[in-house]
Amino acid sequence: MILRAICKVKEEKSAAVLVTIIGTRGSTPRKAGTKMLVYPDGRMLGTIGGGCTESEARLQALRALDENLSFTYHLSLLDEMAADEGMICGGTMEVFIQVL
Repeated sequence: MILRAICKVKEEKSAAVLVTIIGTRGSTPRKAGTKMLVYPDGRMLGTIGGGCTESEARLQALRALDENLSFTYHLSLLDEMAADEGMICGGTMEVFIQVL
């Protein structure tokens, strides 16, 4: 599904950002290799686990698109904010945010 969407983005010469989990430590909702596509209007295809970490990844993807810059980003599910959101994973994720 995501591969087809990437092909469509390329064929239409439109924009999107691919977010890929490249590493995890501890308990996380998804593991390395999981992908999510973020469009300029904020729509997403796929999920890297939901919650506030996915929301943060989406915001970083939109920033990457604005700056036309790909980068890695560290997401933590360890702090008090994560606990307040009801996340009980307790791990960390490293994601690659790639402008297509």
